Amino acid sequence: MQIEKIKIEEHNHSLQKDHQRRFDFIAADVNNVEAIIEKLIAFQVAIPSWALGTGGTRFGRFPGGGEPRNLEEKIEDIGLLHAFNQSSGAISLHIPWDIPENATHIKALAAQHGLKFDAMNSNTFQDQPGQQLSYKYGSLQNVNKAIRQKAIEHNIEVIKYGIELGSESLTVWLSDGSCFPGQLNFRTAFQNTLQSLEEIYAALPANWKMFLEYKAFEPNFYSTTVGDWGQSFTYVNKLGPKAFTLVDLGHHLPNANIEQIVSLLLMEGKLGGFHFNDSKYGDDDLTVGSIKPYQLFLIFNELVEGMDAKGMNHANGIGWMIDASHNVKDPLEDLLQSVEAIMLTYAQALLVDRTKLQAAQNNNDVVTAQELLQQAFRTDTRALVAEARLKAGAALNPLALYRIEKVREALIKQRGAKTVATGL
Repeated sequence: MQIEKIKIEEHNHSLQKDHQRRFDFIAADVNNVEAIIEKLIAFQVAIPSWALGTGGTRFGRFPGGGEPRNLEEKIEDIGLLHAFNQSSGAISLHIPWDIPENATHIKALAAQHGLKFDAMNSNTFQDQPGQQLSYKYGSLQNVNKAIRQKAIEHNIEVIKYGIELGSESLTVWLSDGSCFPGQLNFRTAFQNTLQSLEEIYAALPANWKMFLEYKAFEPNFYSTTVGDWGQSFTYVNKLGPKAFTLVDLGHHLPNANIEQIVSLLLMEGKLGGFHFNDSKYGDDDLTVGSIKPYQLFLIFNELVEGMDAKGMNHANGIGWMIDASHNVKDPLEDLLQSVEAIMLTYAQALLVDRTKLQAAQNNNDVVTAQELLQQAFRTDTRALVAEARLKAGAALNPLALYRIEKVREALIKQRGAKTVATGL
């Protein structure tokens, strides 16, 4: 399904008067408003192919209907999102869930929808049908060398698929760890994992990056072999200049200071990728900004400050992606909400008066420092983000237009009420 450009134009025309009033109001207080608009237009958030279907829990899944049944339909759905907001211009594939059987065709289809291929994601946390060597007790850490080799070869295969599609990065997330004390030797697990990663790293093309994700717990609850940012940082430092840490917002212990983590990783030049979601308890994978919007702002504040300190381009200096699960929402609506939350928060971070903030910090003026951050956070940036969409040819209110056009109903009619998009 595609949204006709005339539909977007008609929608924008109906909202133009109210939008202009709101935009003029905030623009009057922003000195560099045009520069901010340009940054918002350039900023793109990749959509993972697995986020296009209804999510679930360990206990059940409740499909919503009209889910994409193959890679082509996943590309079409992300193209539809991108048409609505012009901020979702990349797709991240998961292998073996989304093996491109005809890479030339898939690459051309993505280009038709204005999409490029973001990081490729490997899967060594599942046994596939007919798999003889099981990942039950780990993959890259496994005490069985043959199992480690299988996991290594899978990651190298994922790189090859990515080369065909024009991707330039590999994301490795490992469920490896242990459930009980004494189950494994921590040092041996680390050494096995490092040696396995070194073989994968050696297969990277010159222009590629490897992102090593970490997670505090789940599915192993006693230990995780890449359990926190320090462990990931240790691995990527040992691997070399093409290896970076990836931060997923849900992969931390409760109340972790994620903003400090990203600041230090940026300082060391080792923050490569970022997965957006939100959580109340753990790796809940909820809609971005739905639970802890101020924490998201504080993280973005450090991202903007740290990237500016390094002279990095906000749009492509880091790999930006959503990683969420939708159990009770329309996945496309949820993704529209998440992208909107990311753009609003990014805009707020751009509004921080960094000269005044640095002066307050240097003078130990805690009150002023807090006021400066909260002033930016409390600023309603919806009109700024909407103006960026308008200039980019997207909808002023993507979610409203999505519902007006009855997109989900059309997808159900086209694909059926019982379809499954993910490999979980």
